[in-house]
Formats: sequence, C-alpha cells, structure tokens
Amino acid sequence: MVIGLMRILTILPTAVGLFIGRMLGRLIFHTVVKRRRVTLVNLGICFPELSDQQRWKLARKTFEANGMGLVETGYAWWRPHSWSAARVKAVGLEHLQAALDRGRGVILLSAHFSALDLSGPLILPFVKNSAVLYRPHNNPLMEHFIYKGRQTFCEPIDRSEFMYARKCLKQNRCVWYAPDQDFGAKGSVFAPFFGHPAATLTATARLPALNRSPMVMFSVYREPDHTYTLMFEPVEPFPTKDDLADATMINSVIERSIRRHPEQYMWMHKRFKTQPDGNQQLYKAARC
Repeated sequence: MVIGLMRILTILPTAVGLFIGRMLGRLIFHTVVKRRRVTLVNLGICFPELSDQQRWKLARKTFEANGMGLVETGYAWWRPHSWSAARVKAVGLEHLQAALDRGRGVILLSAHFSALDLSGPLILPFVKNSAVLYRPHNNPLMEHFIYKGRQTFCEPIDRSEFMYARKCLKQNRCVWYAPDQDFGAKGSVFAPFFGHPAATLTATARLPALNRSPMVMFSVYREPDHTYTLMFEPVEPFPTKDDLADATMINSVIERSIRRHPEQYMWMHKRFKTQPDGNQQLYKAARC
C-alpha cells in the first residue's frame, strides 16, 4: 500500500504531490503517538531553549517535511533524472572537486534529512557512479524496492561491506555514509550531540583510513519553491586517531548542518536511546 501510494503521488504535479505529502505528515503527527513522543523528546534534549509550544510546532513541521520526503523518495526512484537536475543548485562544490582531485575517493558524510533518497539523483549532475553504505531494511519487500530504487542513481552497499567500500574509494568514487543513528554501545563512544551524550560509531573514522580518502559533509535542503540546495563542506583534520575526538567532530559537523533547517531532519529516530549511565528510559518516561 505504501509503495502504491508513493507511485501514484509520483505521477501528480510536483506541487500537488508535495502538498499531499505534507498533509500526510501532519496526519501521522496527530495519530502516531509513539513517533511524536520520540520526536518531542529529541527536540527537548537538543533545543532546551525552546518553549513547549515552540517544540510542538517544530515537531509538526518535522512530520510535514518527512511526509514530503516520502513523496520525494518516489521522485528519486521513478522520475527521470532530468527532473531533479533542473531543480538543484550546489554550494561549496569546489570542496568536493578538490577532494576528488586527490584521486583517493571521497567519503560523503551525511545525515538523515527528510529528502534523503532524493539527494541521490540531485547529486548526479556533479558526481557520477557513487555508492551508498546503508543498513538493509528488515522487511524483504521494502528492501527490494529500496535497493532497486537506489540502483537507479547509485550503488547500494551493505554497511558491513567495508572492503567493497575500499574498492570503490580506490576507483576515486564517492561513498555516501550517514552515521547519525544509535546502534548501541558496541563499536561506539559517547560523544556530545547537541550537548547531550550520544552513542556514536567509531567506524566513521575507519572509512577514510581505507584509502586515505578525504571526507566532505554533504547536506540537502528543500527550498520553499520546490527546488533543492546541496551543500558541501570539508571535514578536516580527520581522522585524528582519537576515537572520542573524531566522534565529537563528526557530531559537531552534523549538528551544524541540522541547525540550518532543523525541521527537515528525521527526529523520529531514538538518537539517545543508549546512555553511558545505563539509563534507557529517556523515551519510555515521556508522555507527549
């Protein structure tokens, strides 16, 4: 049903499809209490300066943005790449080009923005033959569509396949990687994210070492006129061989990227579910 809805919305005019996506997000905000709770807890941790009313408004905008993101995923999978090429502008492209000129491949550090999949075809005018490290979906049917959809603009790689990622980097390709989720304490250190300790993967620092590849932060933002801005920023010096310092740098770069458009980030994830003191009740205790 979800795939069918996405396919239908792809056929509609862009403004109509995104409007329906925004309304769908608003409906989910009011009906899916569990995800609304997670979002409000995250916003309370990351934006303590905001009032309850302001966080509620930001949470609703987040759901609306992610509703549009569902529609944009359909655009990424099924619309011609000429459609996205006509709607994109790049900022900081010189940083990406300088990194590619080294000939050692590039790690495209990113985060889970609502226009996540659409960033793939959006980057095609500037980067060809890229790869993406991702966690395969638990549902085999959804995984089939995700893999096939992403194959239209990049090469999907299981995030455990580091040696294949190394091969891609040796071919001077870009490898997209988003480490901004909580995968538990194993293989992680607790580094500040919006001023709060968050389990952060140390594997992020291992990726550049595979081929001494530079890292560039890659952000995608949706504009009010239904165009998109891609932003490229160098991440250096990285890595430093200090796991905590490296994780802190990564979180800081991602945080800065999110703060530009916080409503376009996927706050529905339990980013702080693993805590150094063993307190796993951050999301269970809240009533929102």
